Parts: sequence; C-alpha cells; structure tokens
Amino acid sequence: MRTTRILLAAAVVATTLTAGLWAGARNDTAEAAVGAVTWSDEFNGSAGSPVDSSKWKFDIGGSGWGNSELEYYTNSTSNVYQDGQGHLAITARKENPAGYGCWYGSCTYTSGRILTADKFSQTYGRFEASIKIPKGQGLWPAFWMLGGNNWPTTGEIDIMENIGKTPNTVYGTIHGPGYSGANGVGGSRTIGSPLGDGFHTYAVDWSPNLIVWYLDGSEYFRATPAQINGNTWVYDHPFFMILNVAVGGSWPGNPDASTSFPQTMLVDYVRVSAWNSDGGGSGSALKSNFSGRCIDIPGANPVDGARLQMYDCNGTPAQQWTSNSDGTLRAMGKCMDPAGGALANGTPIQLVTCNGNPVQRFTLSAAGDLVNVSANRCVDVKDWNSANGAALQLWDCGGTSNQKWTRA
Repeated sequence: MRTTRILLAAAVVATTLTAGLWAGARNDTAEAAVGAVTWSDEFNGSAGSPVDSSKWKFDIGGSGWGNSELEYYTNSTSNVYQDGQGHLAITARKENPAGYGCWYGSCTYTSGRILTADKFSQTYGRFEASIKIPKGQGLWPAFWMLGGNNWPTTGEIDIMENIGKTPNTVYGTIHGPGYSGANGVGGSRTIGSPLGDGFHTYAVDWSPNLIVWYLDGSEYFRATPAQINGNTWVYDHPFFMILNVAVGGSWPGNPDASTSFPQTMLVDYVRVSAWNSDGGGSGSALKSNFSGRCIDIPGANPVDGARLQMYDCNGTPAQQWTSNSDGTLRAMGKCMDPAGGALANGTPIQLVTCNGNPVQRFTLSAAGDLVNVSANRCVDVKDWNSANGAALQLWDCGGTSNQKWTRA
C-alpha cells in the first residue's frame, strides 16, 4: 500500500526553515480552545496484557511496508503489551522466533504496529500522545495518521517521527498527491538532549485548511494549502491513528554494531479531542486577547472595501462572524477579505462581497490564531493599538497577544 515516510533528511531540512518562521517563542497548549475528549487510551492494563482490542488492531507482516524496513510486525505480547505501570510498550527485538519470512529472506527483527482503523477515526481536532521513544541507529518510531488505504490520495499526517541517527529531533510531515515520500511537506524541532531520555508530548491541532504541530506544547510547524504548491489538500475527511517502531528502512538506514536490542517505545497515553468549530453557523464575536475588543464592521450599511476595526464588544450584527463550509468568515452578508487580494505583511483586512476567491478563506486555530489560509499569515491588530477604531492587517504569525482571538 505505502511508499510513504521515505522522507529524506534534505527534504525535511528545506521545510524546517519554514517551520522556524512559525516557531518563534510560541508556547500555545490551547487546551481551552479544543473540545471534549472523544477517544483515549491510558494503557492501565496489567503487566504483559494485550492492548484493548476494541480500540486497536494490528498490521502484521514483513513486506518492508514500502520503505525497505527490516522488521516483521507481529500481534504477539512479546512485541506489543501493557507494562502494568500505565504504559503501552512496543518492543523491537533482534529475533525470529517463528521462522518469519521478510521481503529480503528470513527476518532478522520483530516489532509492533497498531492502528485504530475500523475502530476509531475523526475529522479535525487535537491528536496527542505522551511517548518515550527508543534509541539506536536504524530505529524509526512513529505516531501518525492515515486517511484511508489509497495512499497518498487519501493523505497522511505524521505527528511524530524520529530516526536513531538524529536522536534529538522530531519530524512532523504531511503527505498527499504530488507531495509524498521525499517530497512531503514538513518541519522539525531539535532539542538539547535525546528525545529518548524521557517522555515528551507530541500533538497536532487539525482544523479546516490548517494543521499545527507541537512538541511539549510548543508549536514548531504549521501547514496550510498555500504550502503544497497547487496540489490537492486532502485533510477534510476522517483519519485513523497508528503507533509503530520500524527497524531499518530507506530513511533511517539499518542498525549497526552500535544498536542494542531489545528497544522499547513507551506510550503513557493517546488522547483525541474534538475540534471547536468556532461558533458554527449562528455567528459569534471574535474578541482580541490583547485589547478585549471585538472585530467590528464600521457603519450601518457597509460597502465593499470597508476596513474592519476593533471596537467595544456589543453583540450587534456587525460583530457576529460565521465560519462557513467554504472557509470564509462572514458577517452582514459579506466576507472578511485581504484588501486587493494581497497576501503580504501589512495588507489591510476589509469586508467585501463573497466571490469564491481562495484569498477569502480564514480559519481560527485551536491556539487562537486567525489565519488567512492563502497567505499563511495571521490577522494582527496593527501597531498594538488597544483603542476603539484600531486597524487590522495580515502579518507573519508570531504567537503574540495582538494576534490571539477567542470566540465570544
């Protein structure tokens, strides 16, 4: 099925530069902005017990999985089990206890790969896990999602990948038609010590036209349709989750004499929360976290080109913004719009007749960023002006309070 996750380091490095523009000093856990927990596994079973079969199933085999991987995935509690201390354990072993055959001959390694396909899937929301990854050259732990079995047409979202030769670095990537494998769109975060030294939280916030990656609550990359070079955005349908530890493959390379076995990935929890649909069809105010005022349409009968402003929140129709299925934000029968269709820093935000132009798509992320999807920039209170009448503009997203918004 998959030639997926053959992700070359050079491709990731290129997109990491983009990620750096977004990361800054952000630390947006956004817990209040996501909805209720819709699915979770805390792995509280007894020592050596199997995973909950109502939540997980197994991929089994040694086909190489499109990546020249060396392991045979089993459904044995030797490879996938609960440790009795509140963790899932996925253990890669250098063994072949049952004469397994792999694509290259007699298998050298066993490991585990579990997934929620046919058990649970969801469109949008927060997907998060607390994981202590294994260490060693040739190891490839991952927490990721697929949108179906027709890869890459149905899409892939890699929430966490690591390869043993870069122990301090987490990679987050999307793969779709025209941007799969080594051409996947993604970013990375490198910290000062190996990720396998302890537990870390890995998460994505996924909403229409926007996916944001976090390591320990700190954003390090975001993806929108603007970044896939005119290819198809395939992230508007249910995805299921996968946890696995691969051994060897085209990206990490094979284990060597420095790699010790067995190696175990411990998972403390996996939790999924619903997407907060930002007010749905009824309309609600967009309140600035910076000034406490609301995005407002000036005048009782606004004309096309009316520049939006900040004003005391008052519940009038001029402040009631509806998120629509086409990605637009609407009030008083017109659309929020970047003036002149421009997407550069400093572009004023205005109100015009809805016209189907993709530049009119805006989305409110779980972190409170109001993002223009085409520009991949945020709605910003210009010049940090907290007074009534303050102007709005597009600006690079920096996580500052004058770019943070709440439905009110």
